[in-house]
Amino acid sequence: MKALKIVIADNESVIRMDVREMLEEAGHEVVGEAVNGIKAVELARKLKPDLCILDIKMPEMDGITAAKLITEEKIAPVLLLTAFSQSDMVKRATDAGVLAYLVKPVQESNLFPAMEVAISRYQEMQQLEDELFKVKDTLAMRKTLDRAKGILMDAHGLTESEAFRRIQQYSMAKRKTIKEVAEAIIRAATK
Repeated sequence: MKALKIVIADNESVIRMDVREMLEEAGHEVVGEAVNGIKAVELARKLKPDLCILDIKMPEMDGITAAKLITEEKIAPVLLLTAFSQSDMVKRATDAGVLAYLVKPVQESNLFPAMEVAISRYQEMQQLEDELFKVKDTLAMRKTLDRAKGILMDAHGLTESEAFRRIQQYSMAKRKTIKEVAEAIIRAATK
């Protein structure tokens, strides 16, 4: 695993110090430390770490709430630390978008594999979101193009392929994308 920039949040300074030491000995950089969820979210927003390691039970804002904010804003993957392994706590963490969960005491043998899982899942989720965006964009473009072809077909008695060819030719002649040409045809027809 490459060296990571990490934010740690735990209201127990001894635990923060132990986790920091494990991380730094493995070549990672702890770029920020917090004692509560509010500060953890602020640090994550400001420092844009590769990973956030948060305790669940913290004052002012718990780790699950902080994890939800960090996840919703797509800042970084979150690994939760806790002394509690109840199923309701695990469910809350999962619902908040937490990608890995460790029960204290933290040990190197558990920490580093959990970090890899969290980062790998986060990257997979980002790739899926990118693909979904592209698919939605392509679908919207197809709908726009189909509508523009329909307008040309109705107005000029063209076949679908002839309408598409006209859009292509105009696109090349005016150095505009097919989408821009299709949108212009639709705008002109709705005036």
